[in-house]
Amino acid sequence: MAITHATEQRASTAATVAIISAIGGIILIFSGHPFWGMVVELAAICIGVVGLVMAASPRVSGGILSVVAIVIGLLGLGMSLFGIVGAMLT
Repeated sequence: MAITHATEQRASTAATVAIISAIGGIILIFSGHPFWGMVVELAAICIGVVGLVMAASPRVSGGILSVVAIVIGLLGLGMSLFGIVGAMLT
């Protein structure tokens, strides 16, 4: 009897954490905390890159989810910088 391993794709945990943190950063920015939003968006970008690298494996999916998290993170990073500048000017 030969032992076979399942080759089903599983979603990358890093990609899931990246998209959740990217959305959480946007929520922080719009709730009036642009500095913490920037920190969370930077973490989302870093984790998204890790998820994208992990998605190169045929057993792990989530490459598109990681790309979406990186894009949302970059947009959120820009919004948080505008928020920080706006808070300093007022």
